[in-house]
Amino acid sequence: MTVHNYHIPVMLGPCIEGLAIDPKGVYVDLTFGGGGHSKEILKKLNEGHLYGFDQDVDAEANVPDDPRFTFVQANFRDFKKYLRLYGVAQVDGILADLGISSHQIDEPQRGFSTRFEGELDMRMSQSGGLSAKDVLNTYEESRLHKIFGIYGEIKNAKTLAQAVVAERALQPFTTTESFKRLLQKFAPRGKEFKYFAQVFQALRIEVNDELGALEEMLLQAVEVLKPGGRLVIMSYHSLEDRLVKNFINKGKFQGEVEKDFYGNLIRPLEPVTRKAVTAEADEIKENNRARSAKLRIAKKL
Repeated sequence: MTVHNYHIPVMLGPCIEGLAIDPKGVYVDLTFGGGGHSKEILKKLNEGHLYGFDQDVDAEANVPDDPRFTFVQANFRDFKKYLRLYGVAQVDGILADLGISSHQIDEPQRGFSTRFEGELDMRMSQSGGLSAKDVLNTYEESRLHKIFGIYGEIKNAKTLAQAVVAERALQPFTTTESFKRLLQKFAPRGKEFKYFAQVFQALRIEVNDELGALEEMLLQAVEVLKPGGRLVIMSYHSLEDRLVKNFINKGKFQGEVEKDFYGNLIRPLEPVTRKAVTAEADEIKENNRARSAKLRIAKKL
């Protein structure tokens, strides 16, 4: 396995520019994956250091042989704790590319892709925990309804949840194909692929507690960043982007903004770009994953 075929990083230039790298600084790549972003950060460091996090054991194959780099196999929801183990209290910049890697999608046995036959797994970390199969075969109908409706944003979530419960009573779901056969009956005509993708996304978010992990990571990022330090986050669906946008703009994930006595917003971060940065047409043509990417850059106040 090589970096080249593992994953093509999206908006590589804007991500690196957003970090405003100090050659002597300490940086964190929270989603190491194929190492594309990390490799570019290392090019700009002299005496600085980079910590790369990834919970997927497969990512370790891409770790560069570089004394300025430390790889940590862990979920980014725990990154503050691990940095402390290395004696790091504050850093100059944090990068997170929240998308699933091409490598994970292209490995049929991981169960992430609607294109391949594989086990209904969908765990980012393969060291235990809930799988997509567990969710489909054990969750109550009301909980499935919520997952499909909120995380998948599909309109017939209730009907699909009822059908899943009825189907599994006859035969438990084990593979992506067995689940897709059911989905085929409920997908809008001509929009089957989009429907499959939305439902698979919903399951993946639940299996990996992606939104919970993102909230924990953002709260830790504020504590770990030095004043003036940069936070660069790229997301691929509206649920993630909304959390990131609210946190950067308001200092909260939802609800009313807080203001001081003079009417100024109370927030730990300040947006560097007014709107989310999106990929250029040329990049989208080369890499379809860039189509839905939204990049947000913030500075710690």
